[in-house]
Amino acid sequence: MNKDFWHKLPRPLYVLAPMANVTDSVFRGLFAKYGKPDVTWTEFVSADGLCSPGRARLLVDLKYSPKERPIVAQLFTGHPEPMKKAAALARKLGFDGLDINMGCPVRLVDKQGGGAALIKEPKAALAVLAAAREGFKGPVSVKTRIGYNKVDLEWIRLLLNQKLPALTVHLRTRKEMSDCPAHWELMPEIVRMRDEIQAELQPAERTLIIGNGDVVSLADGAAKCAETGCDGVMIGRGIFGAPWFFEDVGKFRKKRGAMSPASLLKSVESFDTFEKSSDRYTPQHSPAERLKILLEHTRLFEKTYCGKKHLKNFAVMKKHFKAYVSGWDGAKELRAKLMETENYAQVAKIIKEAHVDNPLVS
Repeated sequence: MNKDFWHKLPRPLYVLAPMANVTDSVFRGLFAKYGKPDVTWTEFVSADGLCSPGRARLLVDLKYSPKERPIVAQLFTGHPEPMKKAAALARKLGFDGLDINMGCPVRLVDKQGGGAALIKEPKAALAVLAAAREGFKGPVSVKTRIGYNKVDLEWIRLLLNQKLPALTVHLRTRKEMSDCPAHWELMPEIVRMRDEIQAELQPAERTLIIGNGDVVSLADGAAKCAETGCDGVMIGRGIFGAPWFFEDVGKFRKKRGAMSPASLLKSVESFDTFEKSSDRYTPQHSPAERLKILLEHTRLFEKTYCGKKHLKNFAVMKKHFKAYVSGWDGAKELRAKLMETENYAQVAKIIKEAHVDNPLVS
């Protein structure tokens, strides 16, 4: 565990969002290979479940490779005691950081008092945070939303007063889910709030603010950072079918120079002329190349999760098929066939028979 990793990271930060049944260890391993983010989150895991007889089945969601570091375990609960125990387990497993999910809108999580439900229960949220800190004894961050039924920046203020190492803000309310554009217009106020609350701290010691919602490319993320003052962006839906999403981060940093908003915006404009990694349908990633990675992904998923223990259903892969196979003539028909498969062998056979090597549709 690296207690100080957050403030040693380059800016702007590009981080991988935690998504249940999406960012599992297999998919994260592909990012580590093809385009590594600055920080990687696990899938969100129930702290209550980790303290129950079903713990062994949940541990698979906390599996990770050293190549993913810095790696953050994300846990959720509405109760301090299981959080303390689960946080201690995360520490034992060697995670670099722990993140508390205070933003998940899923009804089942909400009913348990976890995720976004904590926005309505600030005392419970602070108790869960204190328990996480006691159990993990390392950097504990939070991911949340800008409110429950309506925008509530006092909730964000409360969290900023806790001097977190990092705070990820999904710029939508729980009620909005992901059904409207993210409210990036609120980010400058959140940053100003941070600077006001933490004025006694050096800028390099203040809570890192990571924006989440509607980030579609590296340049788009950098522009949002430059325009709003946040320290980084978290990408969720944009990474489906694109484990190379972050591959040009190093090129971008080398090109952009200083971090001042003016120089960053200027370099974003120039970077747009050659940035390709964020567009999953560019010539750099031809249909044949994407199908090759899809096969690798499928093979590793089956090997890791679909053996005798049957830890995950093969159907989980199908949401990835939808993203990998799109944007060229014949993709729709190929995708339909893949959606009927039940194992890697069937997927491999269909792709082999497709003979896909044609250029992308513009």
